[in-house]
Amino acid sequence: MAGRYATALFELAHESKAIDAVSADLERFEALIAESPDLLRLVRSPVFTADEQVKALTALLGKAGVSGLASNFLLFVARKRRLFAVRDMIKAYKVLVARHKGELVAHVTAAERLSDTHLAALKDALHAVTRQSVQVDLKIDPAIIGGLVVKLGSRMVDTSLRTKLNALKFAMKEAR
Repeated sequence: MAGRYATALFELAHESKAIDAVSADLERFEALIAESPDLLRLVRSPVFTADEQVKALTALLGKAGVSGLASNFLLFVARKRRLFAVRDMIKAYKVLVARHKGELVAHVTAAERLSDTHLAALKDALHAVTRQSVQVDLKIDPAIIGGLVVKLGSRMVDTSLRTKLNALKFAMKEAR
C-alpha cells in the first residue's frame, strides 16, 4: 500500500516539477515525527478519528512550513485513515526520487545521530565504493551500542558493537 501512495505522489510531483520541494517537506514532517512522541502517537494510533487527525495535521503543517503538494498528500492520507503507514510512504517516495536522480540509497543505522562531518565522510566513502551518488537514509538505534550497520542494495556491512559482542560471546561458548 505504501508503495502505491508513494508512486502516486511521485508522479504528481514529477508532473508539477516539485520533486525536491515535496522531498524537503516530507523530510521536515518526518523530523517532526521523530522529535515528538505526541505526533508519533497521533500518526500511529487508531484511536484518533480521521477528522481529529486532519485537524491536528492542518494546524501542525502550517506552523512547520509544510505546504503545497506534500501538505495535500498528508491530509489526504489522514482522511483515508492511512496515516499509520505515512513513514513507509515517505521511505518509498525517497527511493523513487533516488532512482529518478540515478542515486543509490544507503540505509545506515547508527547508535546516535552522526555529525555533519561524519555524514559527509560516510557519503564520500560510499561514493568511492559505488562510483555513484549515494543518498543516506539514517536510522538511530541505541541498541547497537556503537559502530554502524550499512545496507546498500543487497550488500550489508555490520560493524556494530552489539554484533561484535555477540560474536565474542558465541566464540567463548564454543571454547568451553
